[in-house]
Amino acid sequence: MNLSQYTSEFKYNLKLAFPVMIGHLGHIVVGLADNIMVGRLGAAPLAAVSLGNSFVFIAFSLGIGFSLAITPLIAEADGEGDLEKGRNIFQHGLILCTALGVAMFLILVLAMPIMKYMNQPPEVVALAIPYLEIVAFSMIPLMIFQAFKQFTDGLSQTKYGMYATVIANVVNVVLNFLLIYGIWIFPRLELEGAAIGTLFSRFAMLIFIIWILRKKEKFKAFFVKLKWQEIQKKIFTKIINLGFPTAMQMLFEVGVFTAAIWLAGTLGTIDQAANQIALNLSSMTFMIAVGLGVTATIRVGNQKGLQNFTDLRRISFSIFLQVFIIEFFFAIGFFVLKNWLPTIYIEHELVISTAASLLLIAGIFQLSDGFQVVVLGALRGMQDVKIPTFLTFIAYWVVGFPLSYYLGKMAGLGSQGIWIGLLGGLTTSAILLFLRFNHLSNKLIQENK
Repeated sequence: MNLSQYTSEFKYNLKLAFPVMIGHLGHIVVGLADNIMVGRLGAAPLAAVSLGNSFVFIAFSLGIGFSLAITPLIAEADGEGDLEKGRNIFQHGLILCTALGVAMFLILVLAMPIMKYMNQPPEVVALAIPYLEIVAFSMIPLMIFQAFKQFTDGLSQTKYGMYATVIANVVNVVLNFLLIYGIWIFPRLELEGAAIGTLFSRFAMLIFIIWILRKKEKFKAFFVKLKWQEIQKKIFTKIINLGFPTAMQMLFEVGVFTAAIWLAGTLGTIDQAANQIALNLSSMTFMIAVGLGVTATIRVGNQKGLQNFTDLRRISFSIFLQVFIIEFFFAIGFFVLKNWLPTIYIEHELVISTAASLLLIAGIFQLSDGFQVVVLGALRGMQDVKIPTFLTFIAYWVVGFPLSYYLGKMAGLGSQGIWIGLLGGLTTSAILLFLRFNHLSNKLIQENK
């Protein structure tokens, strides 16, 4: 094996991935800012943010997963040089994402009363409901933004989503600081202040990306007004057929982490707060892998449009190798810094020690988590989504969650048992998805010789 045929792709992979990494990290940094500032208010407010965001994560996974369908379709059209096809996919995708954003907002509002029946600490539920009421509305601007972001990603113009997210982070941090603690003329709103900061930051993100794209000559052809007679059911169907299974894949993974939050909540406020810290930290490293996963989708989609399946496989393997190396270093970082990282969030000694034990396990599953999301991105670029959806369900809900429940509740291992179960699910997902990619890519090469 000539290793250089893979490592030679690293530079271009990172060029595409870096803005996506920053953009996705931006979503997590919004949560990080909330967690750090709210953590200074105590364990119960931090646990309330965890509980409220667990509902948002579910809606977020469905919405983001659905919007990801736009990227491979745009990348394929770009590889084919078909501008009209790309314009139709973008505009129909924008309509669908807007409708989905409204639907997600309504679903979250209707789902809020469920918190009272989830065996969560009463003081946590009381704080979480008003927080979620505000954050739920931010799903609308977020989903519209995602349509624009996935469109630009598909054209390999990944930097614009990054710029918008950086703007959003600045808005969020400033408003959080002013509204959580009541600085200067602003009222002290605590958790509700954090929610307002998140809401305004997502509107800022949307306004910025629309403004900057409309200024660029290269995007003007895509902003031609869609006429009523140009709306085509078959394009909606194509996006939905790719988007719905992708949304399910995201739901199965995010769902099992959300279930872990709820399961930790039944163990008490300390476990739930510690779980939130470990989850937030591991989510940040995961977003680095997501950036490479989007790169896999873009580059594989381009090669699919060119019908070059040998390079498709080679480029994919270069990304698989690259993410493994990166996640290895993150794993080492979690092991070494496990006792210090939780102190960024909170000063509660028991929460810190519990979170440190979870970071040991999180360090191990960095490798599985990063690898599986990149393989999934490559499969998405090949527009192979139905069988991977089934495989992710098996990994997370037949292997992962039952293992979490047994070890966490029945075997008495608590939060550590829950996270060992998550490790099992992620590792199973990585193995099954790689076997699927290996089979499918070899098959395409053989069929096109």
